[in-house]
Amino acid sequence: MSETAVSGVKQCFQLKSANVSMTALELYFFDNDDFESTLRDKISQAPGFFKDIPLIISLEKYEGLSSELDFFKIIGACRRHNIHVIGVRGGNDDQRRLARGASLALLPGGNQRDRDIDTAPATESAATEPTENPTPARVENPGEPAPAKIINQPVRSGQQVYAPEGDLIILAPVQAGAEVLAAGNVHVYGPLRGRALAGIHGAEHARVFCQSLEAELVSIAGHYKISEDLQDNGWKTAVQIQLRDDLLVVTPLEKA
Repeated sequence: MSETAVSGVKQCFQLKSANVSMTALELYFFDNDDFESTLRDKISQAPGFFKDIPLIISLEKYEGLSSELDFFKIIGACRRHNIHVIGVRGGNDDQRRLARGASLALLPGGNQRDRDIDTAPATESAATEPTENPTPARVENPGEPAPAKIINQPVRSGQQVYAPEGDLIILAPVQAGAEVLAAGNVHVYGPLRGRALAGIHGAEHARVFCQSLEAELVSIAGHYKISEDLQDNGWKTAVQIQLRDDLLVVTPLEKA
């Protein structure tokens, strides 16, 4: 038996918060063939975005009967396309019982947000640190807004930059294949060619600003547009993107 095991000083794991970007599939009704056909169509629009993503099934607007909802068929269809269903949000008691039977996590509905468990001492930081990028100082005064994270160098393909508490300001280009995420606004003072996700914890007032819109995907509070949709308005110009009535609206910066 090791010395650390005898002393009891070191545990084999700890639980900490994990702030991640999550996609919700808002289900209105379920038909197996229709579901898979629609899923294939969505994936064909942005195959790189959907590959190996974790997915939450939202039942807050579901109108079908509980007996018609076969979570095993939903999980199977998603797995065939490398999408991983991990939980269900909302739903009535019968639907949540079926979800539990399919070994899915049960998440609260409405505007509630799940909180990750952290059993570490309160003095430890619960924020995750993004790869190759500095983490902003923690907020000491809860009455003050979270500090923005500022990145000076280009964000290259394959990199992900994450601001879990406030705005993300990038003073350089975001290359194709890169991903930038923020709890607040995303500012890119250069071409935005990768993916930008603002309001990742559900802040619908968040916006994306960029000097040249060339993005693969832009998302605000879970609502997104892919490159093909974005090219119809403001492509390769300075714009801001915001959410209005559940739709992403692109506006030239000089007219904002």
